[in-house]
Amino acid sequence: MAQDPLSPPVPDRAGDRYARELERHLDWLDSFTSTALGVLSAASGIYTYLGVRTLLDDPGLWTTFAALAYSIAVSVGIFVFWSYLLRLLPAVRGAASRIGLMLTMALGSVAIIAMSSWLNAAALAGTAAVETHMAATVQSYQTSLERAHANAVAGQSLSRDVARVRQSFSDLSEQEAGGTLSGFSGRGAVFRVLTQKGAELQALEDQLLGAEAPIEQTFAQGNTILSRMRGTSVEPGPLADRTVRFSGDAVELAGLITQLRQLNPAPLVGRAAQDLSDAVVLPELDGATEATRAGQSSTINAVLTLVEQRAQTLAQAAAEVMALPDADDALYTPMSAADAVIAYAGNFVPAWAGAISIDLLPAVLVFIIMVVQAAIRTGRGEGHSDDRMTVGELRAALAASDLLRQVDALSHQPPPRPADPDPDRREV
Repeated sequence: MAQDPLSPPVPDRAGDRYARELERHLDWLDSFTSTALGVLSAASGIYTYLGVRTLLDDPGLWTTFAALAYSIAVSVGIFVFWSYLLRLLPAVRGAASRIGLMLTMALGSVAIIAMSSWLNAAALAGTAAVETHMAATVQSYQTSLERAHANAVAGQSLSRDVARVRQSFSDLSEQEAGGTLSGFSGRGAVFRVLTQKGAELQALEDQLLGAEAPIEQTFAQGNTILSRMRGTSVEPGPLADRTVRFSGDAVELAGLITQLRQLNPAPLVGRAAQDLSDAVVLPELDGATEATRAGQSSTINAVLTLVEQRAQTLAQAAAEVMALPDADDALYTPMSAADAVIAYAGNFVPAWAGAISIDLLPAVLVFIIMVVQAAIRTGRGEGHSDDRMTVGELRAALAASDLLRQVDALSHQPPPRPADPDPDRREV
């Protein structure tokens, strides 16, 4: 039998049964979806409360009330937001409406992450993040301490170069005393110039050798503090107390690193090398004859040239040490748990994934319902109108039908005749 083209399309019976089956599943799932959404919102609110408490230092009543109010507002906001989308987004059919609601869902998801998820991550991994920050700070301080110690040791090692130059002047003075340098034996003017420079270099060498013990002692103290800081970063106990002790050790260690920089004797060697060639006190020539004095003058000029060469060698060695990379300025900045979680987010991907998932998991439910609603529409056809009735709607329809029948029956009854006011007159 051909179907009237003007009549509405008759849906496929198999598709209609398929759609009814999906609707029954949705009705059953809808019975506890709101409860599940409330549980997720409450759990997010609890972790948000814990995260807010890490940001607030004052443990007073108002602080607790403020954190509680914020967490409740977050829970209510998440519940209302996802309730709207669970109802509205699967129901709309127009492309523009769907795109608009999806953009709204994306914007709301960003807002939820901004107001809740990072606090949830702080509650989940805040302590571990702060400990990671401490460990990174310890590593930075250790690098700076080792670099400062290496530079100081390199500067102190210039004592060998100074000793070599001093020994050369000592050998020349012995040769001059034996008469093999200027040709005139004795302790004359040339000998006094050589011993003068040898004494200067001996004093510089003594200073360099004296700096070895303070350098090693300071380095040992720094390593002791580093060990204490490592223990503080991983030991059990309240995080606030450990942070305070860690800050004190960091300040002390920074002072030791600065002290090691000051103990580096390379700048001292550079200045001494400059003075070695510039500050020369020439003695009076004491030769008995003019030829002797001329020989002494020539030898002193040669010695001064040698002094200048040795000074340049020492200055170059000192410059190489001072050109070494300097120790970085290690600085410990205390971080709250929330800030540490953000700064070291790459180390706590599971915590961030859990914190975001607990807030955005209802988005998966929204897409599931959208797919099922689309399948229901496909099974019934686009022109089908919903003819389902709940039990309550059926009872209301039956009650309305009974009422209509009663009204219709009353409308068809003949009107009653008016009563006679005088019974006697009616008999007559």
